[in-house]
Amino acid sequence: MRFAFFSLVLMSLAHAALAETAPPLGELAPGGKLRVGVATGIAASPFWATKDAAGKPKGVTVDLGAALARKLGVPVEYVVYANSGEVTNGGPKGEWDVAFMPVDAERQKVVDFGAAYNLTESTYLVRAGSGIETLEQVDRAGVRVGGVTGTTTIRSSERTLKNVKPVAYRTVDEMVTLMKAGELDAIALGRASLANLAPQVPGSKALAGHFHATMVAVAVPKNHPAALAYVTAFVEQAKADGTVRRALDAAGLTTIDVAPAGARP
Repeated sequence: MRFAFFSLVLMSLAHAALAETAPPLGELAPGGKLRVGVATGIAASPFWATKDAAGKPKGVTVDLGAALARKLGVPVEYVVYANSGEVTNGGPKGEWDVAFMPVDAERQKVVDFGAAYNLTESTYLVRAGSGIETLEQVDRAGVRVGGVTGTTTIRSSERTLKNVKPVAYRTVDEMVTLMKAGELDAIALGRASLANLAPQVPGSKALAGHFHATMVAVAVPKNHPAALAYVTAFVEQAKADGTVRRALDAAGLTTIDVAPAGARP
């Protein structure tokens, strides 16, 4: 009851903040449209979008960007990248106005994070026949580990592995191809992504436990305080009114929880 009451209070505050504050279009849509930075891959997650038959991005970040654009009353445009590191780098370059991505200290140096909508863990997908059953066994000499370049996950993998140096790849697709060929033993990725990725690699499995935990949150380029306040209120409202839940369900992520009200880096 206490949590439900707290959620209602935050939802009311978020509604009030959005209702009483004029949309900061000068910071969020300076060109008359909302440019949303998204990354596409072959496995959906609270961060990763996929592509439809026409090659257009679809997924949680796409749906949240569309909902924000409707709230602002402007068209939406998706700026598509191959991974979260490239999304991050696009912020200081002025390539997007808002994005949604995992939080880490390196990213906080170049973008500002608002409210989180998902709490995520990273682990390893291991190939059949690798003999790896635990996280500790990944850190054995000779184990071949891959991760996506410039991501929170590979940075954490590099910090936690002492006997193995992960190899960075631009896309998940590359690592899947290598694992199917028996040339990669473990893939470092968020657990939600691995749940969708495992069926694409027969015999593979995601290891229990995690080597990293963080939040997936809304982000804006540095020095956009009005935009940051607005998108933070938007995400809190989207969590409370079911927008985030519907976006997760539409992406097939029905077992993934929405972050608690007030969750923020």
